[in-house]
Amino acid sequence: MALPGFVHALISAGKLARQTAETVCRKAQNAGASVIAELIDSTAISAAEIAQTLSSACGAPLLDLDTVDAQRLPKDLLDAKLCLSHHIVVLDKRGNRLIVATADPSDQAAAESIKFASQMAVQWVVVEYDKLARLLRTLSTGSSKDSAGLGTRTPVDFEFDENDDAAAASVPATLDAAGADIEDAPVVRFLHTVLLNAIEMRASDIHFEPYEQRYRVRFRIDGTLHEMAAPPISIKDRLASRIKVISRLDIAEKRAPQDGRMKLKLDSGHAIDFRVSTLPTLFGEKIVLRILDAGSLRLGIEALGYDADEKTRLLAAIGRPHGMILVTGPTGSGKTVSLYTCLDLLNKPGLNIATVEDPSEINLSGINQVNVNEKAGLTFATALRAFLRQDPDILMVGEIRDLETANIAIKAAQTGHLVLSTLHTNDAQSTLTRLRNMGIAPFNIASSVILISAQRLVRRLCPQCKQAHETPRQALLEAGFADPPIDGSWKPYRPVGCKACYDGYKGRIGIYQVMPVSEAIQAIILRDGSALEIARQAQAEGVRTLRQSGLRKVMQGLTSLEEVMAATNE
Repeated sequence: MALPGFVHALISAGKLARQTAETVCRKAQNAGASVIAELIDSTAISAAEIAQTLSSACGAPLLDLDTVDAQRLPKDLLDAKLCLSHHIVVLDKRGNRLIVATADPSDQAAAESIKFASQMAVQWVVVEYDKLARLLRTLSTGSSKDSAGLGTRTPVDFEFDENDDAAAASVPATLDAAGADIEDAPVVRFLHTVLLNAIEMRASDIHFEPYEQRYRVRFRIDGTLHEMAAPPISIKDRLASRIKVISRLDIAEKRAPQDGRMKLKLDSGHAIDFRVSTLPTLFGEKIVLRILDAGSLRLGIEALGYDADEKTRLLAAIGRPHGMILVTGPTGSGKTVSLYTCLDLLNKPGLNIATVEDPSEINLSGINQVNVNEKAGLTFATALRAFLRQDPDILMVGEIRDLETANIAIKAAQTGHLVLSTLHTNDAQSTLTRLRNMGIAPFNIASSVILISAQRLVRRLCPQCKQAHETPRQALLEAGFADPPIDGSWKPYRPVGCKACYDGYKGRIGIYQVMPVSEAIQAIILRDGSALEIARQAQAEGVRTLRQSGLRKVMQGLTSLEEVMAATNE
């Protein structure tokens, strides 16, 4: 039969014969009793010998519980039932670690349960079984019950907004944190803790990922994924069901991807939206939550990182009465924030502004916002047609995905409306050829598009720990620096890392290629010129590439050369 880990340690130390161990373990199993208690009762091994042996074998410190004052043990760190079921007592909390007394430091199930319930690492302290049992009896029956960290953990002080139609308007009361079944209560608390931690750590996405032997939770912070927790794999289905119920998804459907939304109400004046996406994988459903915290967004144009000449070009374009402005870049490059920054500047009582998105990620008072609903027949194209009958001044289309939407948007730009939208292209010049490839006539492109802004987000160096460092001249030249900037008056900074940041970075900043469509570029479009020709003309007109824009941020000490090289491909 399979023997517990601590029994193997006793056998290896010569304290116990294997045959005796198997007999004792079988007897304890049949009686439903503790193996350690049965060893103490049935053999000549004392509780002190077991504790000393396991302390040496596991490298964990040994503690005499007679020296511990139960009244001074920490409160409210672990649930009482969890402590009793795993035969443990919390002794102390140090940083992100719980110091826990146990008679069996090889109990991995207990360690995983503690990590899951507390979201902290576990450091074992080995104690004698009989003394631990006496302390647990005292704590569970005496007045000091809560002083050992055995009281019920206080629920988090926020709740899901159950009155929001787009975010689970009718969450069953039995699944609420206060009324959850006892088996689901740890899952509810775990989910609430993860969401709150992600918000506090400025994460943009949360990934719940099931694998064959483990379950992983990662946060995307400043564009990079960081592993944050590894709860027991046994919770994956209950956690998925909890998220799907709140997001009003079909909990019975596990074979197809689903998309939904939920809202987290932190207090009376602050609620955070989450966009929910589920995906069936080999070992369960992977769930990704996109955090849409409109309250944390800074829509001021100064916060986006435009250089002075780039800002001037953008402001000149949005000040025109009609035409099309396109913002391009990959997913997660900040296109929506850039568009809403422009809308915020344009948002005046005398203008009628309407947007259609899939879905709306930022709520802006004074703007008419519409969410795409393809099941109901509300697409980008149908919404745009409806907008044009609503006497609009400015239109924003979340993304131009097809020829029909592109045609309507271009016609709107040609007939006296200012149209803002996005495309997924690598740079500004490729956007014009992309429209051509979609089937838009060169004349319509040249007469409607007035400016294209390609962008990327790079991590901003932490101002508290960044350090200047010497970089070989040849490396700077290969990166794209010209001779004049390499004059010794500045040095690139490198990330170091401190308590205030992640890997030496804190926050992100944009790098931009802001290209107005001049008469010369219009001429190239009309003769169906290539993206390379457009790029050369833009360079001649003083438009910087994304790489050149990024290198200026390196010279300013805002980001590292490695970040710019990774974000741009030239």
